[in-house]
Parts: sequence; structure tokens; C-alpha cells
Amino acid sequence: MFKTSFFVFSVICLLSTQVQAASCPQLFAQNTPPQVLSETQRIGTVMLCNGQYAVLMSQQKRAPLWSAEDLTEESLEIADKTQRHGSFMPDTRLPRSMQVQTSEYNRSGYDRGHMTPSGDEPGFAAQKESFLLSNIVPQTPELNRGPWVGVESAVRGWARQEGELFVVTGPGYDPDSFRSIGPHHIPVPAVIWKAIYDPAGNGAGAYICLNTHTPSCRVTSISTLIRLVNIDPFPSLPETLKNHVAAMPPIQESPYVLSKQSNTNKLLQEWGKKAVRKALQALVKSLVQ
Repeated sequence: MFKTSFFVFSVICLLSTQVQAASCPQLFAQNTPPQVLSETQRIGTVMLCNGQYAVLMSQQKRAPLWSAEDLTEESLEIADKTQRHGSFMPDTRLPRSMQVQTSEYNRSGYDRGHMTPSGDEPGFAAQKESFLLSNIVPQTPELNRGPWVGVESAVRGWARQEGELFVVTGPGYDPDSFRSIGPHHIPVPAVIWKAIYDPAGNGAGAYICLNTHTPSCRVTSISTLIRLVNIDPFPSLPETLKNHVAAMPPIQESPYVLSKQSNTNKLLQEWGKKAVRKALQALVKSLVQ
């Protein structure tokens, strides 16, 4: 009976993914959704299409594996005039076994970190959708209110300059160091990443940030990002484009970072620590497991 129920549930998830993927191709670069390269990670995933972004939710992690948007200058003009307003809420489109409740974050010490930012969303309805917990992962306050704000601002500035960007954001997990929050053990990512494809400039690249209490970010190629997190944000792009890092805009400093300017050298040194190198090596090693 259990095997039959599990099989039916898996088929439903697969069909749901296919239907949703067919309904919002306009949100993806060259109409192709991001690809999860690990068969294990693909088990029990459901894709959900919203008005302005799509998300792939994992049953195993009760968290998104990626969140994708087509970010345009026009949509940002509307977003700039939309007052930020929203409250976090479960995504009731998902089976209860995959839904995340706001209580998971209570007294956890972690922020509810948007993948597709509410600041990108044109209008109240779109902004409300961005607060669905299917678009959220645990982020340290230091990252979420610091360098990550700078990453989001840099990408918005890039979109205004170029007119349109395809953006995919997601978490990366360290298989050798499991941290979680809440009664359902929502995993805490080791890194948060944001991949960008600029169709006008025919360039691509990614920001990847340490989800620590002394966070820092780096710019890298899409190929390197794929090796680290086992997800290809732009499967339809040629390898030559994935191997080359576009001229990415610098990360803009947030008020939170400026208020802690004395810690700048410490942040820059974080990537050189043994613990950080070990975490990144573990992410790469997971590719061959």
C-alpha cells in the first residue's frame, strides 16, 4: 500500500512539474527551465509558476532548489513605484508534506531569505507571491541584510541598463555539514547564489555568497557554479558562454554593511579559511557521489 501511494504521489509530482513548466516558459532563458543534474535531488520536486517567477520546490528539503525570473526594465519601473508590503505565508498549492510554516523560523536566528526578491516584483499581487515560503530559504541576518542586498541591487541596476536579464537564484548545501531549523528540519544552505544571463550583451555569470555570520560574495562563471551546486540555471546556453564571466556589476554596499565597515577585512579573508574551503570542496565532491 505504501509503495503504491508513493508511486502515485511521484507521478502526480512529475505531471505537475511538466504542466507547470509548459505554462511559464517565458520566465526562462530561451524558454528552457533550469536543470537539476542530480537524480537524487530531482526526486519529489514540483515546479510552481507564479505571475513573475517560477520556483522548483524540493520535497526532501522543504525548500526551493531554484527560483527563476525574467527581470525587465519595464517591470522594475513598476516595482519602484510599489510600496514593499507582504507577509510570509505557506504555499498551499503544495502537498502538506512539502509546505513550510512560518513557525519553522521562530527563534531560529535566521532570516526568511527571498530567492526571487520582493523588490523585483511589479505590483502588489506579484509582491505578495514573492512572500510565499516556497520562495524562501534560511539566511543569516548578516548575509540577508548585508551583501545579499548589494547583490540584488547590482542585478537590478544591470537590468535597467540592459533592458532585460534572466535571473536564477538558489541555495547550495554542504553535504558534510548539515544545519537545520524548525521542527521539520529545514536545511540551512552553505551558500546562496544568483545566476544571470544578459541576452542583449550575450553574457552570463553568477554571484555566490557564503551564508555565514561573516558573509562575503564572489563572482564566478556559470560552469563553476554548476560544479558547486549541481544545477544548471541556463541549460540552453552554449558552453563557451558558461565558461566566460561577463562584466558583472560590483556588489553595492547595503546600509547594514556600511554600519559594520570595520569588519571589511574580516569579510574579505573569510574565503581563505580552511572551514570555507572544506565546505566548497564538499559541494564539488558531491557531484561524483
